[in-house]
Amino acid sequence: MESKQSDQAKEEIFRLFDEKPTSGLGFLDAERSLPPPPPPCLEVLASEVSPSAKYTVEPVNIGGLTLFKGRVSTQEVFTLTNSDLVPGKYEGGLKLWEGSLDLITTLSSEMQDGRLSFTGKRVLELGCGHGLPGIFACLKGASLVHFQDFNSEVLQYLTIPNVAVNIEKNSQCLGPDVEEGPVNTETRFFSGDWGEVHHVLSCVCSNEYNIRSRPQLDQAAGYDVILMAETVYSISALPNLYKLIKKCLSYPHGVVYMAAKKYYFGVGGGSRRFLALVEKDGAFVSSLVAEVADGSSNVREVWKLHLK
Repeated sequence: MESKQSDQAKEEIFRLFDEKPTSGLGFLDAERSLPPPPPPCLEVLASEVSPSAKYTVEPVNIGGLTLFKGRVSTQEVFTLTNSDLVPGKYEGGLKLWEGSLDLITTLSSEMQDGRLSFTGKRVLELGCGHGLPGIFACLKGASLVHFQDFNSEVLQYLTIPNVAVNIEKNSQCLGPDVEEGPVNTETRFFSGDWGEVHHVLSCVCSNEYNIRSRPQLDQAAGYDVILMAETVYSISALPNLYKLIKKCLSYPHGVVYMAAKKYYFGVGGGSRRFLALVEKDGAFVSSLVAEVADGSSNVREVWKLHLK
């Protein structure tokens, strides 16, 4: 009996989301009511940053590199329509999740070991929130970085100003293979559900079902690197996320870096559930790059995927 109660207590500690799926994303729904329809997919211009946002920053040190974590008034954003955000329960892109920092640490290690270079690369960060992994790619010489989040409000209130302040403050903190000077990466911002957002992304290269015929396609299409942190928590969202990756990744050398918890208690998602989907499809090879088990949270992992 005591063991059973202990297990239940642990589940409550790790319970980030509710069991009830909503709009294919699996976020908490405090009222247990039907979710609103997903917002339309669109590009959010950098000039559309909210002028009323109370935006402040605080430094975050990641392996010797100082990035800046933006903070906004959550109450302002919670009042907006078509938002999946739930006060006190799910703050979505307004929260800096652990996986974002794990991902940056891993990317830095991959670069140091000569397994990754962002120089001249096209990068897409899915479920970006603060956008720190994408910002890291900007500072390391990517030619373009596109940021995607479900909510346009998160992009307007947080991502866009966060990208701007990090590039401004870190323009001289470039990688050894990047010439000194200002960061001139093309940055664009896209909002929408993973099942539809490919309609507005600019580097989609093919229908995902034709992935093995891509040698006959324009090999300049697609994103060279896709980054995502804490995106695989909801079982219902995994198929659309995977299809989007297949539509967007460049052939034949595109690579995906995914940071996630091994399991997300309460919704059944996690890195292993997503990888089961990947393995069943058979188009990708996956490898575990890093594992973080600090005893204070669920086991976290960073995986790399590339096309067979």
